[in-house]
Amino acid sequence: MKRIAIQGDIGSFHDIAAHQYFGNQQIQLICCSTFEQVFENIRRDPTAIGMLAIENTIAGSLLHNYELLRDSETTIVGEHKLRITHSLCCLPDDDWNTINEVHSHPVALMQCRGFLANHPDMKAVEAHDTAGAAKYIAQHQCRGWAAICNTAAAKIYGMKVLQEGIEDNKHNFTRFLVTSHVNKADFLRPIDRVNKASLVFALPHEEGSLSQVLSILSFYKMNLTKIQSLPIIGHEWEYMFYVDVTFDNLTRYRQSIDAIMPLTREFKVLGEYQDDGKQPIQ
Repeated sequence: MKRIAIQGDIGSFHDIAAHQYFGNQQIQLICCSTFEQVFENIRRDPTAIGMLAIENTIAGSLLHNYELLRDSETTIVGEHKLRITHSLCCLPDDDWNTINEVHSHPVALMQCRGFLANHPDMKAVEAHDTAGAAKYIAQHQCRGWAAICNTAAAKIYGMKVLQEGIEDNKHNFTRFLVTSHVNKADFLRPIDRVNKASLVFALPHEEGSLSQVLSILSFYKMNLTKIQSLPIIGHEWEYMFYVDVTFDNLTRYRQSIDAIMPLTREFKVLGEYQDDGKQPIQ
């Protein structure tokens, strides 16, 4: 049985992503309040696996998770793209005319701004998790409160679904990363199926330093699928660059890494894994 650390409660999108990614395998969830706790669980138990969101087609990147990945002793071993659908749920005895507060994760609230704008009588309140909001309302019997969560979470906690599909954009996907302790990576992803890598590096504050790196990646036919920059605290106008590349030749990929390393500082491979092409981020 695999032990999977997730941010959120049973019924959260992290829970759904973990069960979809591991399919019919037996898993035991370790529910964490924060992403820091996810990495702490892996640190304490190197056999544990982490599942964490890294970007959403509407909300963008979860920037802090990039920093957590860089500073941890984990490596990315897989990814999963999940279609995100939000529902409005409440206690069985509540209804449209009794709801005065809507609780959910800040990102979920943002993804349902249109729905909330059409219901100005419902006050939006931030919670640490979508499923956690439903769980709290159910456990404390909070009359007049509703939660924005997945329909599966509503069923788990005995909530009534008032409306499904309330997200503004139906092309709403979140990409999750599967992480493990570096010493366990080879047991979780066959190296012969690797066709994607996540890299991070800093560059000297010189003209053309980034274009040099990108030109080398292009020369080795690396397909750049994402580039994200984050400022380096205490070093004005200097940045860490987080880059995702896909490739069809592992040897050529290794050659490209050897070629760009002398041009960078603090270079680190965050993970090598198989691209999840089932649901494109668009």
